[in-house]
Amino acid sequence: MTTAKVTYQGDLRTQSIHLQSNNQIITDAPTDNHGKGEAFSPTDLLASSLASCMLTIMGIKADSMDLDISGTTAEVTKVMAAEPRRVSEVHIEIQFQQAFDERTQKVLEQAALNCPVAKSVHPDIQQVVNFHYAEQ
Repeated sequence: MTTAKVTYQGDLRTQSIHLQSNNQIITDAPTDNHGKGEAFSPTDLLASSLASCMLTIMGIKADSMDLDISGTTAEVTKVMAAEPRRVSEVHIEIQFQQAFDERTQKVLEQAALNCPVAKSVHPDIQQVVNFHYAEQ
């Protein structure tokens, strides 16, 4: 089954339509690569997808443990390299609104670090992930 339809709209912009839900995402080339930077770039989506996947998989694990991690955030920083132009690093700062014991923290962190996107990106892309918890 086809997942999405992506259309080049000109001026370095694409429109992606998720066929199951009909949700849309627009991408623009970044300003440092001939674009307008008016939307996520494709490489921004790659970095953001890693964080979204980590939060989703932690949410699944948390649900199975009767925990609520609602409000957890991830701040994403993408680092580009040249020749060839590519994502070289993704830095993610995950901030929980809750405090958890050490065992629970390890379970959630392992779930995040083993999410499908983390295991799918090229091993040359350095993934730097830090977890922060509310004070007890």
